[in-house]
Amino acid sequence: MTRSDPVIEWLLDSDPAIRWQVMRDLIDAPEPEWIAERVTVETEGWGARLLACQDEDGQWAGGAFLPAGFDPREWRERGQPWTATNFSLSQLREFGLDAACEQARRTVKLIGANAHWEEGGQPYWQGEVEECINGRTVADGAYFGIDVSSIVERLTGERLDDGGWNCERCNGSIRSSFASTINVLEGLLEFERATGGTPQSREARGTGEEFLLNRDLFRRLGTGEPADERFLHFLHPNRWRYDILRSLDYFRSSALLTGSAPDPRLGEAIAHLRIRRLQDGRWPLDWTLPGRVWFEIDEGEGQPSRWITLRAMRVLRWWDAHHSVHA
Repeated sequence: MTRSDPVIEWLLDSDPAIRWQVMRDLIDAPEPEWIAERVTVETEGWGARLLACQDEDGQWAGGAFLPAGFDPREWRERGQPWTATNFSLSQLREFGLDAACEQARRTVKLIGANAHWEEGGQPYWQGEVEECINGRTVADGAYFGIDVSSIVERLTGERLDDGGWNCERCNGSIRSSFASTINVLEGLLEFERATGGTPQSREARGTGEEFLLNRDLFRRLGTGEPADERFLHFLHPNRWRYDILRSLDYFRSSALLTGSAPDPRLGEAIAHLRIRRLQDGRWPLDWTLPGRVWFEIDEGEGQPSRWITLRAMRVLRWWDAHHSVHA
């Protein structure tokens, strides 16, 4: 792929958060070039805009998981709010904010000093009780240089017998969920990238991957039917939600870290990803989650999405590169 490709040109004509990933993952720009582009996430575009929404104490919207003064009626009537610290930090990680930059270092230090989970008042970097929340907290903490090993140890001990995780475990659930599992897997992968992981975390990541792979990333194990039709429709930002593109992007990142080949069981999800490509080479945003946000970062449902297209193109590039070599 080259800059002259109209889809690549469209992706590059965007925010720094998109551009640097296109440069690294799709057009093989020299590392100094994409790093220089990545630096601007702190000072330009969506990254700078989200940082400007931050409270003086380092949090967003005055809360860890929920905005300060949150009224449960808002969740019922308008949808879950996405403006508090947990989701804002995850978004900055997706944007690629440099963990070593001044704003990032200041942010994680202030959050450690001032943020506490609404559920039980725990300090932010000690984690909460839900596996989904803790998975994202591990991913953010590991990415931004925080010691989250105690949360990782907890998560590895909370696996269910089928190898994955479920936020409803504390309420008696004995079957893993796709959403809980991908949230934890992304956290364990980020932890492994930052620290090398532990034998327990690497083992847990393996069983979680098998949970998804044994189900072709979207099927019920017993019937073979899609576990949820929405798993086959792409959304962004995912927040805590699951779809096959999120899962495929995870498996790509995992394989790049470990040097492993793509698992053949990804093939059906890959085929579905190809089918969803528009004639002009882009992918649409199928749906979005309702609820309060700081600002929109996509053109709207049904429109071509730079985020979906970026992720889809790098997944297919990774898959096709391996299969063309080994054809």
